[in-house]
Amino acid sequence: MPSDMDNDQKSGGVAAVERAFAILNAFRATDTSLTLNEIALRTGMYKSTILRLIASLVHEHCIVRLDDGSYQLGSMLLHWGGLYQAALRLDDHVPPMLRRLVQETEEGASFFTREGNLRVCLFRVDSPRSVRDHIRTGDLLPLDRGAAGRVLQAFDRMLVPPDEFPRQPYIFTVGEREPDIAAIAAPVFGPQRSLRGALAISGPSVRFAPELLPAMTNALLKAASDLTRRLGGDATPFERWEREGGATPR
Repeated sequence: MPSDMDNDQKSGGVAAVERAFAILNAFRATDTSLTLNEIALRTGMYKSTILRLIASLVHEHCIVRLDDGSYQLGSMLLHWGGLYQAALRLDDHVPPMLRRLVQETEEGASFFTREGNLRVCLFRVDSPRSVRDHIRTGDLLPLDRGAAGRVLQAFDRMLVPPDEFPRQPYIFTVGEREPDIAAIAAPVFGPQRSLRGALAISGPSVRFAPELLPAMTNALLKAASDLTRRLGGDATPFERWEREGGATPR
């Protein structure tokens, strides 16, 4: 059985790690560097504690001390990011998210990527209902018809400047690809705001009634936001929409 001293050391070690992460998390996308005072204000820690931890972070190349005394994030974070991206596989993350969406909405859920002037269904989980939208993994569908296709066009920074993206982080369509079929789709982003794909739920339009759309849209946006984070992307567009109390589709 570990002694009290062992427990104290472990507790202290965990606390030190958490404080080190707090220092790293103090940096934001718009920061080129931070002063010791700015880090103290953002973390709420004493400067003496920060300096002690930063010494270890500098040694491990997680933080760099500049000539003017301020601090930047170090190259080790880029190295870790590269390892993460190399190990990242869509099939580890997308299917569980689709299953969650189907469970929450009882509609079919799909994940599409662009392939030339078409879109391909990479992953699909069917609705448990007997009357449903019939899409299969590997299906090639029009890019200019249907919610997922429109998302792949509207949120691709290679086609549209990010400041011209639609204000709402989803697109709702009825009867564009097939009569009486409705769909809601949202973008899924990766690093550097790259578009990894479109997450969509679809089914008979009668089940996408106005009173049901808010819950369905919220479930989709939550899934798209979670998947974006898992793939190393920035979920800010979804968080901003939620803060602003965004309207649901009509």
